Amino acid sequence: MSTLVHSSELLTVEEYLAGELRADSKHEYLGGVIYAMAGASEEHNVIAANLIGLLHSQLRGKSCQPFGSDMKVRLRTFGDTYFYYPDAMVACDPSDSGHPWRERPSILFEILSEETRRIDEREKRFAYFQILSLQAYVRVEQGAPEIVVERRGTGEWEYQKLSGLEAVLELPGLVIPLAALYERISF
Repeated sequence: MSTLVHSSELLTVEEYLAGELRADSKHEYLGGVIYAMAGASEEHNVIAANLIGLLHSQLRGKSCQPFGSDMKVRLRTFGDTYFYYPDAMVACDPSDSGHPWRERPSILFEILSEETRRIDEREKRFAYFQILSLQAYVRVEQGAPEIVVERRGTGEWEYQKLSGLEAVLELPGLVIPLAALYERISF
């Protein structure tokens, strides 16, 4: 992710949203500063397509809606507004619609790369944990069949690491075999 600041002054939320409508590429917004999104590898795209397919098929006919990487998540913390583009999300609150972002997602997914790992594991993790509706944050490795899921527990977040193609990720209303998530990926 590289910084792309358009002026010496911070952008307002309205300026950012108007700019995203005209932009050739996506940008994340962190309290007035925008950052250009990095491109994704072939493996990232295959995993993302598998994930969206699994989410869509398992949530069909249910109240929760899956979204891919073009849907932003908006959060407000410490007096600032942030917009991130997670690789996938599940949103279950029907009143949280009508705009190109969600503020009350239930599950957020990030597919890790060496370029985004630090941001996904630290900055986004901290920011996402501020979202009161969030029930799980899932980080998916590209180079190995391995995921980390952190679930909201009673008072603290619970950490779980799953490895190997035989492992299965279980989340509310979802059962995701890692073999299906990593289909067409060679290790």
